[in-house]
Amino acid sequence: MQSLLSSSVLASPCSSGKLAAAASVSAAARISGAAAIAVSRRSAIAGGGRCVAVASSSSSSSAVTTAEAGGAVPATMKAWAYDEYGDGTVLKFKDAVPVPDIADDQVLVRVAAAALNPVDSKRRAGKFKATDSPLPTVPGYDAAGVVVKVGSKVKGLKVGDEVYGNINEKALEGPKQSGSLAEYTAVEEKLVAIKPSNLDFAQAAGLPLAVETAHEGLERAGLSAGKSVLVLGGAGGVGSLAIQLAKQVFGAAKVAATASTPKLELLKSLGADLAIDYTKENFDQLPDKYDVVFDAVGQGEKAVKVVKEGGSVVVLTGAVPPPGFRFVVTSDGSVLEKLNPYLESGKVKPLVDPKGPFAFSQVVEAFSYLDAGRATGKEFVYILLNR
Repeated sequence: MQSLLSSSVLASPCSSGKLAAAASVSAAARISGAAAIAVSRRSAIAGGGRCVAVASSSSSSSAVTTAEAGGAVPATMKAWAYDEYGDGTVLKFKDAVPVPDIADDQVLVRVAAAALNPVDSKRRAGKFKATDSPLPTVPGYDAAGVVVKVGSKVKGLKVGDEVYGNINEKALEGPKQSGSLAEYTAVEEKLVAIKPSNLDFAQAAGLPLAVETAHEGLERAGLSAGKSVLVLGGAGGVGSLAIQLAKQVFGAAKVAATASTPKLELLKSLGADLAIDYTKENFDQLPDKYDVVFDAVGQGEKAVKVVKEGGSVVVLTGAVPPPGFRFVVTSDGSVLEKLNPYLESGKVKPLVDPKGPFAFSQVVEAFSYLDAGRATGKEFVYILLNR
């Protein structure tokens, strides 16, 4: 992987005509393009898709069966990668990265869309280097796309299935060296689920890590029907889903959430009974107490002041005194399967930042936007199938 990555760096991803064209596509056009991906994929499977070079090195393995729309899986792919830790400038576009091999329990997914999370930036900056995979690294946790190869022990998925998931079971413990910001990614069957039929690939790609984090946090905190919950950071990727899950899945009797002034109506549209403007009010000085406080922004010391006796505070970052606790999400495709009915019914909806989705050529810009901390909901890096 090292030699191919080192030899395939482009001085600028936009120096390619196709990539420059992709970068100039408007956000609205990219969103509508996402909705057309499923149609394009079906057309390709029927024989109208772009042919791809035969990947003899992987298709000869006895552990897998291989097929793809329009031809066999290629030997190399386009991807973004970094071979040193640092800011967004360490990211380089590569056009000849080896397509990852798959284990018996894995599937190979042709990525249609990927999403960035704060963990992507922290990992790129080297904050988890002690437990990280080796460099060079193709980053990316969340992905949605089409299964093009299945391992011999895969039982529930087949070639052609449209799936989504967080490809790293443990976010900080040995995440994959070959992530989702590439044309193909390998992932264990147990970490993905069939994509909700009503969501396009871009919408689905932004869900896995965030919705699994929201679900696991609320579950660990003991939220159940009839209880109350306060979500700190309700307009973010995890917070926006925590509001919806608390109301629709866990049956909370009262859901309060914090956000800045322009996003208060958004909180109410997601199901919050009380929207608190943190620019005007200190939530820890209000009279209300809650059974559960879900802190997505790192205010644990204040959060414990508004929890009821016997309640719990779950935080995603920063210090927290008792009864608060921190956790790191474990990716689990069964959680996505459980939540699919809520997504397909529209009871739980993905929140897409109006700035995105970004084109595949704009990964550096997408990371810069993520690093600035201004995203609403999820930030997307959209990988076009019809390049």
